[in-house]
Amino acid sequence: MNRRELLTGVAASALLATAARAQDQAKPPAPPDLLANDAPFSREALQDVARSLASRGYEEPKGFLPQAFADLPLDVYRSIQPKPERALWTNESRGFAVAPLPGGSIYRQPIRVGIVEDGKVRMLADDAGWFDFGRAPQLKPEDAFPLSGFVARAPIDKPDELRDFLAYQGATIFRALARGQIFGASSRGLAIDVAEQNGEEFPLFRALWIERPRQGSDALTVHGLLDSRRVAGAYRFIIRSGEITTVDVELTLFAREKLGHVGVAPMTSMFLFGPNDRIGFDDVRGEVHRSDGLQIWYGGGEWVWRPLANPSELQISVFGDNSPRGFGLYQRERGFRPYNDLTRRYDRMPSVWVQPIGDWGEGQLQLVEIPTDTDIHENIVAYWRPKAPIEPGKPFSMSYRMHWCWTPPDRAGGAFVVQTACGTAGGKRRRFVVDFQGDAVADPARAPSIRANVSTNVGEIRDVVGMANPDIKGYRVAFTLNPNDEELCELRLFLESDTGRIGETWLYRWTA
Repeated sequence: MNRRELLTGVAASALLATAARAQDQAKPPAPPDLLANDAPFSREALQDVARSLASRGYEEPKGFLPQAFADLPLDVYRSIQPKPERALWTNESRGFAVAPLPGGSIYRQPIRVGIVEDGKVRMLADDAGWFDFGRAPQLKPEDAFPLSGFVARAPIDKPDELRDFLAYQGATIFRALARGQIFGASSRGLAIDVAEQNGEEFPLFRALWIERPRQGSDALTVHGLLDSRRVAGAYRFIIRSGEITTVDVELTLFAREKLGHVGVAPMTSMFLFGPNDRIGFDDVRGEVHRSDGLQIWYGGGEWVWRPLANPSELQISVFGDNSPRGFGLYQRERGFRPYNDLTRRYDRMPSVWVQPIGDWGEGQLQLVEIPTDTDIHENIVAYWRPKAPIEPGKPFSMSYRMHWCWTPPDRAGGAFVVQTACGTAGGKRRRFVVDFQGDAVADPARAPSIRANVSTNVGEIRDVVGMANPDIKGYRVAFTLNPNDEELCELRLFLESDTGRIGETWLYRWTA
């Protein structure tokens, strides 16, 4: 090699080294390992982890559930209980205590649980020492054992008594309750392809991090790392317990593939039968449901009440809207006698109301009702579906507040539906009775000035009668539907007077 060749080679090597350094500098730094003890934690760091996760192919979480626990009957699984003395912060006056929940039975995928204290991570050990195993196979405290989430406790009923009020367990499922209530409806972090022919995709929270609250705190902050075949995401939940328990949700998603059918703020519940739909149920109970209706507050201001049903075939109802103001699954029937069930106590289960934060734009609220013959299945799903798909490489963020409560903070003024009953009117004809309550219908003297506007898209509406219902200080509308030869009728009812509409619109889907 001569001098010129040597200098040329050195220059080329320097150029390559400079290019390599520039390429390394262009690469985003590797995200922190937030599952490592003492790792610095922040919401931004969690978003970086989700973004990095979405840039790689999906990997199924590796399970390590002992074989004897994979097929545990639910009643045996429920005998596994967190040890009270192991619960975190029980005697620290922090407003909350938390305890991990065990894997087993239907909870087979592990969910890592960590604590964030002074900005640093401390992961909870995945071992059997957290639990009393009851009627399940016994393990040694040091045996490896997966967690399936956690339960949080607060002095929600009495100032000196901690009680379970929030639980994250399995997939991305979480549920909460308000003062005096028991668990009922649940929510999920995200829904993908609900009721699609190719099957639903179920995301998982790979890990949950709970910020250690300050002493006397009124809020608990939880972070979640969502992962699924086509999307990863970072979540933050800020929870406040009380007469109304609120859960503020902030999510940022990173798609691996284009997602066209995404459900934001998905809620799940159960409806077996009620006074509007009890054909085929010979039961000592008068009603069996965790929720009895879907409430919608449209962006344009209209309020809608849609009673739930248990159809003979899966059905999907779509409510298009722009910038919705709120929606939720309600449990409006609050008396014990209609249910007549001392064990389930459906009358004490929460209503769930979603209040969007910011402008959600154009999309549709979807209600999915799935046939069931038992009250153990959650056969009702409701969620918001944005019109625009989620594209790879573009972060997708939304925020909302969930209210777990007896009565949601937002409700139609004037009049709202309190009961829908349906029965035979001979042949295929059906007789409907719809009761309203509210300030606009409380005075019987106003009843003659109120008109009921009832319509159907097909079939015929007959024998419409409106009258005061003094027993409930409300107003009753009765009418007959003659579907003729139709198999499905979409019914609509609202009240009006000389000054315009009164209260909410009642919608109902009748199927043969």
